[in-house]
Amino acid sequence: MQQLEGKKAIVSGGGSGIGQAIVDKLTARKIPTAIADLQISPNQPTNAHPFICDVTTAPAVDALYAGVQEKLGTPTILICSAGRGIHQKLTEGDPEKWQLAINTNLMGTLRMIRAFVPGMLEQGEGDVVLISSVAAGKSFEYGGIYAATKTALEVIAETLRQEVLPKVRVTVVAPGITDTAFFKNTISGFHTAEDIGYGALSAEAVADAVLYALEQPHHVSVNHVTIRPTKQPF
Repeated sequence: MQQLEGKKAIVSGGGSGIGQAIVDKLTARKIPTAIADLQISPNQPTNAHPFICDVTTAPAVDALYAGVQEKLGTPTILICSAGRGIHQKLTEGDPEKWQLAINTNLMGTLRMIRAFVPGMLEQGEGDVVLISSVAAGKSFEYGGIYAATKTALEVIAETLRQEVLPKVRVTVVAPGITDTAFFKNTISGFHTAEDIGYGALSAEAVADAVLYALEQPHHVSVNHVTIRPTKQPF
């Protein structure tokens, strides 16, 4: 708890699912938190600050940065949770839909890093948490585009870690099947958490893993956390 005193946070994709669970836990610890998402419920804690933002576009991220600076100042915690699933064969899918997944999962995260991490370096401290997936590094039918975005994200995370140490810590949290609206909002696909058949994590369980990393003393970096339902084999 003491490690989080005086912190300020921003969470992309914070309007639902894992991102919302992270917002709930941060604000419960009295951390002023900016929420960036395409849709945000009006029922937010008093120390949450909502910003409608499409992280795939430069003007939107620029406006988000300006708004967060005005409301909170420079955040000390950046959580990149915005992401979309896609389930298509490489020989049959729609490249325009692939681009949407790439723009959200990868370029959206890169835009957030570029906007907010320089301020962390200037102030001499910060934490960046990227929400990845157990799909990173895995090859499976229909999953090539999604897995590629998450694999690239983990390469970005390790590169960023090397570029910003020792001032800023970088953590990847890679969940398995999680019971959120992720499957409902998949760009293209037909699975649900239930029909996969291995059980599912709660969004709160993934958020707890994020908070575990954040609560470590600054000289301790938790760089990668994999969390999945115990029955999930991959």
